[in-house]
Amino acid sequence: MRIEHLYRYPVKGLSAESLEEVTLAEGEVIPHDRRFALAQGDAPFDEAAPRFLPKQNFACLMANARVALLHSAFDSRSGILVIRGPGEDRVAASTRTAEGRATLSDFVTRFLGAEARGQLRFVEAPGHAFTDQKRKGVSLLNLASLRALEDAIGRRLDPLRFRANIYFSGLPAWAEFAWLGQEVLLGGARLEVFKRTVRCPATQVDLETGERDCDVPRLLREHFGHADLGVHAAVLEGGRVAVGDSLEPV
Repeated sequence: MRIEHLYRYPVKGLSAESLEEVTLAEGEVIPHDRRFALAQGDAPFDEAAPRFLPKQNFACLMANARVALLHSAFDSRSGILVIRGPGEDRVAASTRTAEGRATLSDFVTRFLGAEARGQLRFVEAPGHAFTDQKRKGVSLLNLASLRALEDAIGRRLDPLRFRANIYFSGLPAWAEFAWLGQEVLLGGARLEVFKRTVRCPATQVDLETGERDCDVPRLLREHFGHADLGVHAAVLEGGRVAVGDSLEPV
């Protein structure tokens, strides 16, 4: 099995950033993955006492399909985040200052309008990742399983609808579900697969148009008897991982 693509998502709900290689650390996510989030105006997230909250507390594709039209780029060295909306509308600001974070949150609040449920807050909490799981880890997607879904529904889907960190080839469709509770070697790292990825309404959204055009969870249940695509894994032993590296069960 071969790693075909690596991605991180610095801001929960915003666009992917392609990577050639990463260094994974024990018990952590991919560096800078889901490091930031845009908390909804009524969300109870406390940066001083961070805890897991369901994704609907943040701007995300599940709740806000139009977020797909925002494209972001994060420079981890300078701390500058650029967010570009449709047309020429864009903002660039520092994630390290209160003024910069306010500028970023104001931009997305204006873009979402009433969907923001009040004033968004651009939030970060050192050591906390805004993942969809309480346990930190990385998400893996078997491209053969995606192809099986596409063949069943008669259309192609952008793999980034599924917001996985690692896309791999070389395994039969759905065979990754047998890894649950087992360890896998990913490049120079060792992981434990702990959960199948249950798909939510975020995957309904066309990333080009920002419209809900395909009910992926319903179609998975209809054709395969479940709404799962991909798996989550925790990093047991860190190491370098790169596109082209192998992925093998222990």
